[in-house]
Amino acid sequence: MRAFLSKYLRIDVTMLACMLVLVYMGVRLIQSAGGARTSAALNDLWTVHAWTAAIGFVVYAVLTVVDYRKLLDWCAGPVFAVACAMLVAVLAFGAVRYGGRRWLWFFQPSELAKLAVIVLLAHVYGRPTDEEVAPRRFGWRGGLCGLAIFGVPAALILAEPDLGTALVLVPTAFIMLLAARVWTKALVTILLTGLLVAGLMLGTVYVAERQSRPEDKARIYSRIPLKEHQLKRLRVFLFPDRDIHGDGYNLRQARISIGSGSWWGKGLGKGALKQLGYLPPAVSMNDFIFAVLAEELGFMGCLSLLLLYLGILLSGLRVAWRCQDDRGRLLAIGICTLVFSHVYVNIAMSIGLMPITGLPLPLVSAGRTFLVVIMAALGLLQSVAVHGGAEE
Repeated sequence: MRAFLSKYLRIDVTMLACMLVLVYMGVRLIQSAGGARTSAALNDLWTVHAWTAAIGFVVYAVLTVVDYRKLLDWCAGPVFAVACAMLVAVLAFGAVRYGGRRWLWFFQPSELAKLAVIVLLAHVYGRPTDEEVAPRRFGWRGGLCGLAIFGVPAALILAEPDLGTALVLVPTAFIMLLAARVWTKALVTILLTGLLVAGLMLGTVYVAERQSRPEDKARIYSRIPLKEHQLKRLRVFLFPDRDIHGDGYNLRQARISIGSGSWWGKGLGKGALKQLGYLPPAVSMNDFIFAVLAEELGFMGCLSLLLLYLGILLSGLRVAWRCQDDRGRLLAIGICTLVFSHVYVNIAMSIGLMPITGLPLPLVSAGRTFLVVIMAALGLLQSVAVHGGAEE
């Protein structure tokens, strides 16, 4: 009993407390945003979020108790294979919503794929091997293997199409590979090349929009390998005030909502722009829930939200630092990168610092699959805290 208590007292209480508070904030904010919905089912979506969080917490608790090393040995490959199979299935049989084929019934396989990539990368590059094998595995062959592990699901997700979810795999996988010292120079070169291409693409869109003749715009746009809805998002990002009643409407209303909250906000459930429908109900519960928070709880509410995420991230990095096992260290780094990427992109797009994309705010935005997956990821992080230290 003493050994049992000694082991499970290693649970990171800060991470657990921050997670629970964020889930509670999500329930209350979704309940508030649901007040603008005319459908009773959508109005009660906060109860779905609460029940989903309860299921997620059970998964979280189970993964905390089970040794992550055994899970990686048993499940890393099968979970990745199942995730890829489901991504193929969704392209063949998935439901079409919002212009993309992304759901199997109520399940979104791309969310599972994020965690599957992290788990497999940690397993492949964190396994203890003899000195003769390790350098060969971490050379260019190892680098290509890592690119394939996240490239295959990313390509399937792009085919849905879901550019935002596919792109969030990039920093997660690259940070994990760099932490494992896999093909470092080549990975940095690839990353810098990708950033250069993205910059050139933005510059091309900017030049095209400055043209006065439609034929000149069409000629320039023909060189960009993006779909029309993706080009619209880039145009809104570069020229947010050009089409405020069309493509730029959601961003404009989100920024007005954020600015109107002032220091302390208007009070929970009292956001005028949300209640009157200026901030569209279709996005106020998920993609732009940060705008609801900012309007109703103000700057101090936003600061509290960021501090809660900071608590999770710092706790996760502390777990990685203290872990005595490379698999646990890489697992912790990958999960922290995934959480940070979602938080940064969601908030940045709400205030106009990044193009709009459908990435949810972890633990807060409405979304059943992602909520369970992110709580499962935090459960794995707790498992590393419990089982990844030095043996007593």
